Amino acid sequence: MSKRNIILVGFMGTGKTVTGRILAERTGMALVDMDALIEERQKRTIPEIFAQEGEPAFRAMERKLVQELAQRDGLIISTGGGIVLNPENISDFEKTGLVVCLTASPETILQRLEHDSTRPLLSGDKKTQIRVLLEKRKPLYNTVAHQINGDLLGPEKRAEEILKLYALEN
Repeated sequence: MSKRNIILVGFMGTGKTVTGRILAERTGMALVDMDALIEERQKRTIPEIFAQEGEPAFRAMERKLVQELAQRDGLIISTGGGIVLNPENISDFEKTGLVVCLTASPETILQRLEHDSTRPLLSGDKKTQIRVLLEKRKPLYNTVAHQINGDLLGPEKRAEEILKLYALEN
């Protein structure tokens, strides 16, 4: 019997990767970090991809990977923060898994990403960039049925809540 995927979406710094690791540990399912997989396949970092080819090229790579991963099962998938920019990504993932959006306040996100220099969309004034991007993407994140607030729950509790949802849907 195949297991449905668990797909974690949300703005950067909301805890997708750390929550994904805990879910993989608890379920025995493989964790796929989409950004890390793109970097591995491209043999360069996401900032390098953005600098050399631009965001549209990166989004095309991301889209292709969504289509590939949506064909598989039994995975914990940690997506990049911009995955929601193409509604087809969420639609494809919903067909084969439980999609959960992790949220956090701009203050929490800034605190988590303050010293992170690997985010090409946060160059310059991080506080302003986070607020602007978050406002722009919020309606897209809100289309995801299952939301878990990372301000209220730590990684272990987030994983517990996701596993409860997963049990209800299987």
